[in-house]
Amino acid sequence: MIKGDLVGLRARHDEDVPVLQADLYDDVPVRSRADSRPWRPVPPGSAASPYAVSGPADDVAFFSVVESESGELAGEALLWGIDAHNRSAHLGLALRPAFRGRGLGTDVVRVLCHYGFVVCGLHRLQMETLADNTAMLAAAKSVGFVVEGTLRQAAWAYGAFADQTVLGLLAEDWRTDSRRSSE
Repeated sequence: MIKGDLVGLRARHDEDVPVLQADLYDDVPVRSRADSRPWRPVPPGSAASPYAVSGPADDVAFFSVVESESGELAGEALLWGIDAHNRSAHLGLALRPAFRGRGLGTDVVRVLCHYGFVVCGLHRLQMETLADNTAMLAAAKSVGFVVEGTLRQAAWAYGAFADQTVLGLLAEDWRTDSRRSSE
């Protein structure tokens, strides 16, 4: 497990899947804003679940987010599009409704940066989020991500096009105080 101040990131367990499926995937409006793929109904226990446990892959690292204080499953996090040649990846996370608004997102971003920069030796991390996702924008900026641009009406988000904000962080710009995560 990789630990931060408020959360730990660990491998996904089989018992995480139905919880994540119910709280994150089956919330259609929220899922539609969080994923570029269209929502489709996925039956419980299906191997098609986006949370289904699988072996490691070179281009993605899936984590379950665990709140340190309670030990409860708080959500999911991932590095995706991992490019070993260019030493870059994209970052993403989703928290269960009961765990939002408590500062966990910022800690998840911090721990994912530690994983990407320290464990994987990446040079650049990037995230894309809807321009009105103030919580994610604040979390990213507090860890050192810089807004690199806006993709106008680039995302179909539950019935309407929305702007996407692109943020980036280079290893050398990662804030020193953010590096304490994960011991």
